[in-house]
Parts: sequence; C-alpha cells; structure tokens
Amino acid sequence: MRVIETKLPGCLVIEPKVFGDPRGFFYEQWNQARYAEHGIVMDAVQANLSRSSHGVLRGLHYQLPNPQGKLVSVLEGEVYDVAVDIRRGSPSFGQWTAVVLSAENQRQFWIPPGFAHGFVVTSQHALFHYFCSTPYDGPADKGVRWNDPDLAIDWPLAKPSLSAKDEQAPRLNEVAVDALPVFA
Repeated sequence: MRVIETKLPGCLVIEPKVFGDPRGFFYEQWNQARYAEHGIVMDAVQANLSRSSHGVLRGLHYQLPNPQGKLVSVLEGEVYDVAVDIRRGSPSFGQWTAVVLSAENQRQFWIPPGFAHGFVVTSQHALFHYFCSTPYDGPADKGVRWNDPDLAIDWPLAKPSLSAKDEQAPRLNEVAVDALPVFA
C-alpha cells in the first residue's frame, strides 16, 4: 500500500495495493499490523455504512469525550472528504485538508481522533464506509458548521443538502473551549 501525507499531520491518504484481472479485484481494506507500520494505530471497534444522494453533505462531525479516529472509504460513487484540525493547542488548529474518495480510485482516508470530519457526495449517490476507533456515543456527538467562513473550506457544491443538525452547527469560534479536543 502507498501512504500519502496531507498538510495536516496525522491525516493520511492510503492507496491499497489492488489485485485485479478481468474477473474483478481484491484488496485488503484493513490490516492492523500493516496500518500500524504507518502510524494508524487503532482497534477497529465499529464499522458504519451510509448511503447518500448527490449533493448530500454530512458533517463536520466529531465526538467528545471519546473522540473517534476514522478510516473511511467509498464503495460506490464519489465524495469530497474533509478533515479539520479542531484540537486546542494544535499548530494546525482550524486548518483543513480534503481528498476525493471514490469506488474507482479505491483510496482510504485516515482521520485521527480530535479532528472534525465531513463529506459531500459528488456522484449520483455514494456508499460510504467507516472503520471507527471508538464506538459512537450519541450524547458526545458534536459538530462544526460546514461553511464556517473562518475555515474557508473549498467545497465543490455551493448549496448542499443538509440535516437540520448540520444546518444549525456552530462556527468553530462559537464552540466552547471545553467542548474541543486537546492537542497531545
């Protein structure tokens, strides 16, 4: 596999080694020892799958307490996937990075604990897969506004379809300091 560093330390793009022939393909989606060699250390305790239509934007989400690391990929379709460093005291606080994930490019994106995460579907639909480092905790579920002008994320769609929760998420500078993860 090939591991590509992004501008945010710890956020990694993974290009798995794909074995294919006219019948189809095979690749390893998760191997704890192999990924640990590249700094992705987690026990994958939960796997999630979501399906969304074109223009749906989910995020920017994070969990505190019990922040989640996420290894994400797209099984059908294409998304523009974003990670934002929201860790108090981080040298890259408020900065973001993005990657296009698709069934065609078969890339994965590692978002470490302490980052907000979101994506927008750029294809007709997308089947999105998450491996999570900690279980989902509803009361700990938090968010940051997807179009926060201070973050200035370059989303590929100007008017995405949002949940009520995501529409009403606060800007990063409106989030209470104790509601943000700490840079370690």
